[in-house]
Amino acid sequence: MGLTAIFGGTFNPFHIGHYKMLLSLENDDSIEEILIMPDKIPPHKVCDYMASDSDRIEMCRIVSNDFKKAKLCLTEFQREGKSYTYDTVVNLKKMYPEKNFAFVLGGDMLVYFPKWYKWQELMTMLPFICFKRTDTNVTEFNECVEKFSKMGMNITVKADLIPGVSSSEFRKNNIESLLPEKVYDFIKERGIYGVR
Repeated sequence: MGLTAIFGGTFNPFHIGHYKMLLSLENDDSIEEILIMPDKIPPHKVCDYMASDSDRIEMCRIVSNDFKKAKLCLTEFQREGKSYTYDTVVNLKKMYPEKNFAFVLGGDMLVYFPKWYKWQELMTMLPFICFKRTDTNVTEFNECVEKFSKMGMNITVKADLIPGVSSSEFRKNNIESLLPEKVYDFIKERGIYGVR
């Protein structure tokens, strides 16, 4: 049975880096389905501006329609408090014991991983699929892969290089090219992030 990839994030907004990761996962024969999972309350982020839950969910829904394997998963909105990945994985494994889950990580998040809640338990609970970004510090990234692998983490590093863009970069400058066209059109239509 193929993998079910958990593709979580704040998606504030959903940018071209996220989209390229989805494309890579869609084209991976070992992956059966992709759960696009927006965070309810991201534990690590203090944000200058957060779009509403319904708008972030709608951006994810718009993007999911472009991919056969992708579907929207709102499990983090079904519980109170901060959205810790550890709790989410525990819940998903209970809800879908027949599925083989893997967790998708950007290179920036891999470096940050030891700051995650219950990270040492989480790293051995399921395999991880990791992407390098064009702005990734390769030495630091490779050291993390080696160190975490020795600690029992099952990491696959994808060959596809992802653009080093961030949602905050879009929120500051409203650069249309940083987002998939359908997402930008939705943001413009709704006037989110001051886009008119």
